[in-house]
Amino acid sequence: MPRFVLHADLDCFFASVEMRDNPELKGKPVIIGADPKGGEGRGVISTCSYEAREYGLHSAMPISKAYKLCPHGIYLRVDGKKYSKVSDEVMEILESFADKFQKVSVDEAYLDVSESCINFDEVKQLAYTIKEEIKRCLGITCSIGGSNSKSIAKIASDQNKPDGICIVKPNDIKEFLSPMKITRIPGIGKKTKNPYYKQGIRNIGDLYDFPLYKMMNLFGKHSKWVWKVINGLDKRKVKEGHKGRKSISKERTFYKDTNNQQQIVSTIEKLNIILHKKLIQKNIAYRTITLKIRFENFRTYTRSYSLDYPICDQNKALEIIVDLYEEFSKMFKKVRLIGVKFSNFERTPKILQTNLMMFVNC
Repeated sequence: MPRFVLHADLDCFFASVEMRDNPELKGKPVIIGADPKGGEGRGVISTCSYEAREYGLHSAMPISKAYKLCPHGIYLRVDGKKYSKVSDEVMEILESFADKFQKVSVDEAYLDVSESCINFDEVKQLAYTIKEEIKRCLGITCSIGGSNSKSIAKIASDQNKPDGICIVKPNDIKEFLSPMKITRIPGIGKKTKNPYYKQGIRNIGDLYDFPLYKMMNLFGKHSKWVWKVINGLDKRKVKEGHKGRKSISKERTFYKDTNNQQQIVSTIEKLNIILHKKLIQKNIAYRTITLKIRFENFRTYTRSYSLDYPICDQNKALEIIVDLYEEFSKMFKKVRLIGVKFSNFERTPKILQTNLMMFVNC
Protein backbone atom coordinates (compact mmCIF):
# COMPACT_ATOMS: atom_id res chain seq x y z
CA MET A 1 0.00 0.00 0.00
CA PRO A 2 1.37 3.47 -0.86
CA ARG A 3 2.48 5.53 2.11
CA PHE A 4 1.25 9.08 2.64
CA VAL A 5 2.63 11.22 5.46
CA LEU A 6 1.77 14.82 6.30
CA HIS A 7 3.72 17.21 8.51
CA ALA A 8 1.73 20.13 9.89
CA ASP A 9 3.63 23.13 11.25
CA LEU A 10 1.84 26.11 12.76
CA ASP A 11 3.03 29.46 11.40
CA CYS A 12 4.74 31.66 14.05
CA PHE A 13 2.44 29.93 16.52
CA PHE A 14 2.68 32.09 19.66
CA ALA A 15 2.70 35.32 17.65
CA SER A 16 -0.22 34.12 15.52
CA VAL A 17 -2.33 33.47 18.61
CA GLU A 18 -1.58 36.95 19.95
CA MET A 19 -2.44 38.56 16.60
CA ARG A 20 -5.65 36.58 16.44
CA ASP A 21 -6.67 37.76 19.91
CA ASN A 22 -5.49 41.33 19.27
CA PRO A 23 -6.24 42.22 15.62
CA GLU A 24 -4.50 45.58 16.00
CA LEU A 25 -1.20 43.65 16.12
CA LYS A 26 -1.60 42.31 12.58
CA GLY A 27 0.99 43.61 10.15
CA LYS A 28 3.32 44.68 12.95
CA PRO A 29 6.57 43.16 14.23
CA VAL A 30 5.40 41.05 17.17
CA ILE A 31 8.02 39.35 19.32
CA ILE A 32 7.18 36.72 21.94
CA GLY A 33 9.80 36.04 24.58
CA ALA A 34 11.71 37.64 27.42
CA ASP A 35 11.32 41.27 28.51
CA PRO A 36 13.81 43.32 26.43
CA LYS A 37 14.17 45.94 29.21
CA GLY A 38 15.20 48.62 26.76
CA GLY A 39 17.90 46.45 25.24
CA GLU A 40 19.34 45.27 28.56
CA GLY A 41 17.12 42.23 29.02
CA ARG A 42 18.29 38.67 29.30
CA GLY A 43 16.65 35.68 27.67
CA VAL A 44 15.69 34.92 24.10
CA ILE A 45 12.92 35.13 21.51
CA SER A 46 10.46 32.23 21.59
CA THR A 47 8.96 33.18 18.25
CA CYS A 48 8.17 36.28 16.24
CA SER A 49 5.91 37.36 13.40
CA TYR A 50 7.05 37.43 9.79
CA GLU A 51 7.09 41.23 9.98
CA ALA A 52 9.66 40.97 12.78
CA ARG A 53 11.72 38.52 10.76
CA GLU A 54 12.17 41.17 8.10
CA TYR A 55 14.42 42.96 10.62
CA GLY A 56 16.58 39.85 11.03
CA LEU A 57 14.88 38.54 14.14
CA HIS A 58 14.41 34.81 14.68
CA SER A 59 13.66 32.23 17.35
CA ALA A 60 16.35 31.76 20.03
CA MET A 61 17.94 35.16 19.29
CA PRO A 62 19.02 37.02 22.45
CA ILE A 63 16.29 39.49 23.31
CA SER A 64 18.84 42.28 23.78
CA LYS A 65 20.05 41.85 20.19
CA ALA A 66 16.45 41.73 18.96
CA TYR A 67 15.71 45.06 20.62
CA LYS A 68 18.69 46.70 18.94
CA LEU A 69 17.53 45.46 15.54
CA CYS A 70 13.86 46.26 16.10
CA PRO A 71 13.35 48.69 19.03
CA HIS A 72 9.87 49.64 17.80
CA GLY A 73 8.65 46.03 17.84
CA ILE A 74 5.83 44.88 20.09
CA TYR A 75 7.36 42.66 22.77
CA LEU A 76 5.06 40.27 24.63
CA ARG A 77 5.75 37.72 27.33
CA VAL A 78 5.02 34.05 26.75
CA ASP A 79 1.49 33.05 27.78
CA GLY A 80 2.08 29.33 28.14
CA LYS A 81 -1.38 28.49 29.43
CA LYS A 82 -3.11 30.15 26.47
CA TYR A 83 -0.78 28.65 23.87
CA SER A 84 -1.14 25.19 25.40
CA LYS A 85 -4.93 25.41 25.16
CA VAL A 86 -4.84 26.47 21.50
CA SER A 87 -2.27 23.76 20.76
CA ASP A 88 -4.60 21.13 22.22
CA GLU A 89 -7.41 22.43 20.01
CA VAL A 90 -5.20 22.29 16.92
CA MET A 91 -4.00 18.78 17.72
CA GLU A 92 -7.57 17.59 18.17
CA ILE A 93 -8.41 18.82 14.67
CA LEU A 94 -5.27 17.29 13.17
CA GLU A 95 -5.85 13.96 14.89
CA SER A 96 -9.42 13.82 13.59
CA PHE A 97 -8.05 13.66 10.03
CA ALA A 98 -5.26 11.16 10.70
CA ASP A 99 -5.16 7.39 10.48
CA LYS A 100 -2.14 7.60 12.78
CA PHE A 101 -1.12 10.74 14.63
CA GLN A 102 2.10 11.88 16.30
CA LYS A 103 2.40 15.17 18.13
CA VAL A 104 6.01 16.32 17.93
CA SER A 105 5.80 19.62 19.79
CA VAL A 106 3.34 22.31 20.77
CA ASP A 107 3.18 23.51 17.16
CA GLU A 108 3.89 20.55 14.89
CA ALA A 109 2.67 17.03 14.25
CA TYR A 110 2.83 14.14 11.80
CA LEU A 111 -0.23 12.50 10.25
CA ASP A 112 -0.20 9.16 8.48
CA VAL A 113 -3.11 9.27 6.02
CA SER A 114 -2.26 6.13 4.04
CA GLU A 115 -5.66 4.56 4.71
CA SER A 116 -7.65 7.71 3.97
CA CYS A 117 -6.06 8.59 0.62
CA ILE A 118 -5.40 6.59 -2.52
CA ASN A 119 -3.07 9.01 -4.34
CA PHE A 120 -1.17 12.26 -3.87
CA ASP A 121 -3.94 14.32 -5.43
CA GLU A 122 -6.16 13.24 -2.56
CA VAL A 123 -3.34 13.94 -0.10
CA LYS A 124 -3.12 17.51 -1.37
CA GLN A 125 -6.89 17.96 -1.18
CA LEU A 126 -6.90 16.61 2.36
CA ALA A 127 -4.04 18.93 3.37
CA TYR A 128 -6.02 21.89 2.07
CA THR A 129 -9.12 20.76 3.98
CA ILE A 130 -7.12 20.41 7.21
CA LYS A 131 -5.51 23.80 6.80
CA GLU A 132 -8.82 25.52 6.14
CA GLU A 133 -10.49 23.74 9.06
CA ILE A 134 -7.83 25.05 11.47
CA LYS A 135 -8.16 28.53 10.03
CA ARG A 136 -11.96 28.44 10.21
CA CYS A 137 -12.20 27.00 13.71
CA LEU A 138 -9.24 28.66 15.43
CA GLY A 139 -8.29 31.68 13.34
CA ILE A 140 -4.63 30.75 12.86
CA THR A 141 -2.70 29.31 9.94
CA CYS A 142 -0.45 26.34 9.42
CA SER A 143 1.72 25.03 6.62
CA ILE A 144 1.57 21.39 5.57
CA GLY A 145 4.08 19.23 3.76
CA GLY A 146 3.40 15.78 2.39
CA SER A 147 5.36 12.90 0.92
CA ASN A 148 6.04 9.21 1.44
CA SER A 149 8.25 9.78 4.50
CA LYS A 150 8.38 11.87 7.65
CA SER A 151 11.63 13.60 6.74
CA ILE A 152 10.55 14.77 3.28
CA ALA A 153 7.15 15.83 4.63
CA LYS A 154 8.89 17.93 7.28
CA ILE A 155 11.18 19.61 4.75
CA ALA A 156 8.19 20.23 2.48
CA SER A 157 6.14 21.89 5.23
CA ASP A 158 8.73 24.67 5.38
CA GLN A 159 8.76 25.24 1.64
CA ASN A 160 5.69 27.43 1.13
CA LYS A 161 5.33 29.16 4.49
CA PRO A 162 3.21 30.80 5.68
CA ASP A 163 -0.20 29.21 5.11
CA GLY A 164 1.10 26.95 2.35
CA ILE A 165 1.02 23.38 1.09
CA CYS A 166 3.82 21.43 -0.57
CA ILE A 167 3.31 17.82 -1.65
CA VAL A 168 6.33 15.91 -2.95
CA LYS A 169 5.78 12.67 -4.84
CA PRO A 170 8.50 9.99 -4.55
CA ASN A 171 9.61 10.47 -8.17
CA ASP A 172 10.04 14.21 -7.55
CA ILE A 173 12.16 14.00 -4.38
CA LYS A 174 15.54 14.38 -6.10
CA GLU A 175 14.41 17.40 -8.11
CA PHE A 176 12.80 18.92 -5.01
CA LEU A 177 15.82 18.50 -2.73
CA SER A 178 18.74 19.13 -5.10
CA PRO A 179 18.81 22.98 -4.94
CA MET A 180 18.53 23.05 -1.14
CA LYS A 181 21.35 23.56 1.34
CA ILE A 182 22.39 20.34 3.06
CA THR A 183 21.40 21.89 6.38
CA ARG A 184 17.76 21.42 5.32
CA ILE A 185 18.23 17.70 6.02
CA PRO A 186 17.05 16.88 9.56
CA GLY A 187 20.15 16.03 11.59
CA ILE A 188 22.64 18.18 9.67
CA GLY A 189 23.32 21.39 11.56
CA LYS A 190 26.08 23.89 12.23
CA LYS A 191 28.58 21.29 13.43
CA THR A 192 27.60 18.20 11.48
CA LYS A 193 27.73 20.09 8.17
CA ASN A 194 31.50 20.65 8.44
CA PRO A 195 32.67 17.25 7.05
CA TYR A 196 30.43 17.77 4.04
CA TYR A 197 31.66 21.32 3.50
CA LYS A 198 35.26 20.08 3.54
CA GLN A 199 34.38 17.89 0.56
CA GLY A 200 32.88 20.86 -1.27
CA ILE A 201 29.32 19.74 -0.64
CA ARG A 202 26.96 22.64 -0.03
CA ASN A 203 23.70 21.58 -1.67
CA ILE A 204 21.76 18.35 -1.35
CA GLY A 205 22.12 17.81 -5.08
CA ASP A 206 25.87 17.33 -4.59
CA LEU A 207 25.16 14.24 -2.48
CA TYR A 208 23.51 12.35 -5.30
CA ASP A 209 26.94 11.85 -6.88
CA PHE A 210 27.96 9.67 -3.93
CA PRO A 211 26.93 6.00 -3.60
CA LEU A 212 26.13 4.87 -0.06
CA TYR A 213 29.44 3.08 0.58
CA LYS A 214 31.42 6.19 -0.39
CA MET A 215 29.30 8.45 1.79
CA MET A 216 29.83 6.16 4.77
CA ASN A 217 33.59 6.04 4.16
CA LEU A 218 33.80 9.83 4.00
CA PHE A 219 31.23 10.91 6.57
CA GLY A 220 30.67 7.97 8.90
CA LYS A 221 27.60 6.01 9.98
CA HIS A 222 25.35 9.06 10.23
CA SER A 223 25.57 9.50 6.47
CA LYS A 224 23.52 6.32 6.01
CA TRP A 225 20.58 8.20 7.49
CA VAL A 226 21.27 11.15 5.18
CA TRP A 227 21.36 8.82 2.18
CA LYS A 228 18.01 7.30 3.16
CA VAL A 229 16.41 10.71 3.56
CA ILE A 230 17.48 12.11 0.20
CA ASN A 231 16.39 8.94 -1.58
CA GLY A 232 12.97 8.85 0.04
CA LEU A 233 13.79 5.74 2.07
CA ASP A 234 13.09 7.06 5.55
CA LYS A 235 10.76 4.33 6.85
CA ARG A 236 10.18 5.73 10.33
CA LYS A 237 6.58 5.24 11.38
CA VAL A 238 4.21 7.89 12.64
CA LYS A 239 4.26 6.85 16.29
CA GLU A 240 1.07 7.23 18.23
CA GLY A 241 1.52 8.21 21.86
CA HIS A 242 0.19 5.65 24.32
CA LYS A 243 1.51 6.92 27.64
CA GLY A 244 -1.29 8.66 29.46
CA ARG A 245 -3.52 8.17 26.47
CA LYS A 246 -6.64 10.33 26.68
CA SER A 247 -8.74 8.57 24.07
CA ILE A 248 -9.05 5.47 21.94
CA SER A 249 -10.46 5.51 18.42
CA LYS A 250 -10.92 3.46 15.29
CA GLU A 251 -11.84 4.48 11.75
CA ARG A 252 -12.75 2.86 8.47
CA THR A 253 -12.41 4.37 5.00
CA PHE A 254 -14.90 2.84 2.59
CA TYR A 255 -13.54 1.34 -0.61
CA LYS A 256 -16.08 3.50 -2.43
CA ASP A 257 -17.94 6.51 -1.04
CA THR A 258 -21.33 5.27 0.08
CA ASN A 259 -24.75 6.39 1.28
CA ASN A 260 -25.84 2.83 2.04
CA GLN A 261 -27.24 3.20 5.56
CA GLN A 262 -27.00 -0.50 6.35
CA GLN A 263 -23.32 -0.59 5.38
CA ILE A 264 -22.53 2.51 7.42
CA VAL A 265 -24.34 1.32 10.57
CA SER A 266 -22.77 -2.13 10.22
CA THR A 267 -19.34 -0.50 10.10
CA ILE A 268 -20.15 1.53 13.21
CA GLU A 269 -21.12 -1.70 15.00
CA LYS A 270 -17.82 -3.36 14.07
CA LEU A 271 -15.75 -0.38 15.21
CA ASN A 272 -17.68 -0.30 18.48
CA ILE A 273 -16.98 -4.00 19.14
CA ILE A 274 -13.26 -3.68 18.37
CA LEU A 275 -12.86 -0.67 20.66
CA HIS A 276 -14.78 -2.20 23.55
CA LYS A 277 -12.57 -5.27 23.47
CA LYS A 278 -9.56 -2.99 23.92
CA LEU A 279 -11.27 -0.98 26.66
CA ILE A 280 -12.13 -4.14 28.58
CA GLN A 281 -8.58 -5.44 28.29
CA LYS A 282 -7.21 -2.17 29.64
CA ASN A 283 -9.73 -1.83 32.48
CA ILE A 284 -11.01 1.47 31.13
CA ALA A 285 -14.41 3.13 31.34
CA TYR A 286 -15.30 6.34 29.51
CA ARG A 287 -17.64 9.29 29.78
CA THR A 288 -17.46 10.75 26.27
CA ILE A 289 -18.42 9.10 22.97
CA THR A 290 -17.56 10.75 19.65
CA LEU A 291 -18.63 9.98 16.10
CA LYS A 292 -16.46 11.18 13.23
CA ILE A 293 -17.76 11.30 9.68
CA ARG A 294 -16.01 12.40 6.49
CA PHE A 295 -18.01 13.00 3.34
CA GLU A 296 -16.96 12.56 -0.29
CA ASN A 297 -15.76 16.19 -0.47
CA PHE A 298 -13.39 15.53 2.49
CA ARG A 299 -15.47 17.76 4.75
CA THR A 300 -15.16 16.19 8.20
CA TYR A 301 -17.51 16.52 11.17
CA THR A 302 -17.48 15.22 14.72
CA ARG A 303 -20.30 14.92 17.21
CA SER A 304 -19.85 13.99 20.86
CA TYR A 305 -22.05 12.88 23.73
CA SER A 306 -20.87 13.07 27.35
CA LEU A 307 -22.34 11.00 30.17
CA ASP A 308 -22.67 12.00 33.81
CA TYR A 309 -20.98 8.78 34.88
CA PRO A 310 -18.35 6.42 33.43
CA ILE A 311 -19.47 3.32 31.54
CA CYS A 312 -18.01 0.55 29.46
CA ASP A 313 -21.17 -0.72 27.85
CA GLN A 314 -21.04 -1.82 24.23
CA ASN A 315 -24.81 -1.79 23.69
CA LYS A 316 -25.39 1.59 25.32
CA ALA A 317 -22.50 3.07 23.36
CA LEU A 318 -23.92 1.76 20.09
CA GLU A 319 -27.28 3.39 20.82
CA ILE A 320 -25.58 6.73 21.38
CA ILE A 321 -23.35 6.49 18.30
CA VAL A 322 -26.28 5.60 16.04
CA ASP A 323 -28.24 8.54 17.48
CA LEU A 324 -25.30 10.81 16.68
CA TYR A 325 -25.20 9.42 13.15
CA GLU A 326 -28.91 10.13 12.59
CA GLU A 327 -28.12 13.85 12.24
CA PHE A 328 -25.89 13.15 9.25
CA SER A 329 -28.00 10.43 7.62
CA LYS A 330 -30.55 13.09 6.69
CA MET A 331 -27.96 15.00 4.65
CA PHE A 332 -28.06 12.38 1.87
CA LYS A 333 -24.36 12.77 1.13
CA LYS A 334 -22.00 9.92 0.35
CA VAL A 335 -19.72 8.96 3.23
CA ARG A 336 -16.00 8.40 2.73
CA LEU A 337 -14.94 7.57 6.28
CA ILE A 338 -16.60 6.75 9.58
CA GLY A 339 -14.89 6.75 12.98
CA VAL A 340 -15.70 6.17 16.65
CA LYS A 341 -13.79 7.54 19.64
CA PHE A 342 -14.10 7.03 23.41
CA SER A 343 -12.49 9.51 25.79
CA ASN A 344 -12.62 11.07 29.26
CA PHE A 345 -11.33 7.83 30.76
CA GLU A 346 -11.55 6.30 34.22
CA ARG A 347 -10.05 3.02 35.33
CA THR A 348 -12.88 1.10 36.97
CA PRO A 349 -12.39 -2.63 37.66
CA LYS A 350 -16.00 -2.95 38.85
CA ILE A 351 -17.31 -1.82 35.47
CA LEU A 352 -14.90 -4.21 33.81
CA GLN A 353 -16.38 -7.19 35.68
CA THR A 354 -19.97 -6.28 34.78
CA ASN A 355 -19.18 -6.02 31.08
CA LEU A 356 -16.99 -9.05 30.45
CA MET A 357 -19.81 -11.31 29.33
CA MET A 358 -20.76 -9.10 26.39
CA PHE A 359 -17.66 -10.32 24.54
CA VAL A 360 -18.16 -14.04 24.98
CA ASN A 361 -19.74 -14.34 21.54
CA CYS A 362 -17.84 -11.54 19.78
